[in-house]
Amino acid sequence: MAELAVDKHVKYILAVEKNKDSFESVVMDHLRMNGAYWGLTALDLLGKLDSVNVDEVISWILKCQHESGGFSGNIGHDPHILYTLSAVQVLALFNKLDVLDIDKAVSYILSCKNLDGGFGCTPGGESHAGQIFCCVGALALTGSLHYVDKDLLGWWLCERQVKSGGLNGRPEKLPDVCYSWWVLSSLIMIDRVHWIDKEKLVKFILDCQDVENGGISDRPDDAVDVYHTYFGVAGLSLLNYPGLKAIDPAYALPVDVVNRIFFSG
Repeated sequence: MAELAVDKHVKYILAVEKNKDSFESVVMDHLRMNGAYWGLTALDLLGKLDSVNVDEVISWILKCQHESGGFSGNIGHDPHILYTLSAVQVLALFNKLDVLDIDKAVSYILSCKNLDGGFGCTPGGESHAGQIFCCVGALALTGSLHYVDKDLLGWWLCERQVKSGGLNGRPEKLPDVCYSWWVLSSLIMIDRVHWIDKEKLVKFILDCQDVENGGISDRPDDAVDVYHTYFGVAGLSLLNYPGLKAIDPAYALPVDVVNRIFFSG
């Protein structure tokens, strides 16, 4: 089995941030805040967060905040809850978080639950692994996991594993490294992670690496990007891969960051 090319991945992530004229950077300009979260959290899990200039990152994040309190994906763009979440998560990574005040909407989340045990983006929407993570994570943070049918949802989630060992987001779809996070974290939160083959999933993620130039792709031999690099590393962290920091399945942040926020001082 291949090994995780740590140094190559660090070099790749730092290069993505510096090369602002690349096609990848241009098309992601409006969601740079998400890219910052993916890249910086991956670096932290790899134990390499000190590779970046903290003051520079914090200064940029604050310039993305609007009068409403929300954050945009980049300077000059409109605020959005998704970018606001990423901004808060990055601030937490650097221990620069003063207040964490997220409104809970348990009743709305439950209205998105389907008969198959999963959750859709809206009431009646098709169950999808990404949305399941958002809903199960929110329910976990609010102490409301008792509303989830853990066996039914666990069965739906474990059926996402295909022959290659990878996971897909919904039935009849191809596997994708990012679901190593969405599916795995949800299974951990409902205590059903033992229902999948962990070794085959580790092999699938490692097979998606570019061991020469760094980065991780959605599937073996595809182009790498920082999104899949982060979720690949995060998935390996959940699988207790040697040498990686532990990540919290609900907060999607390193465990030491979560502990620092809630249990310090």
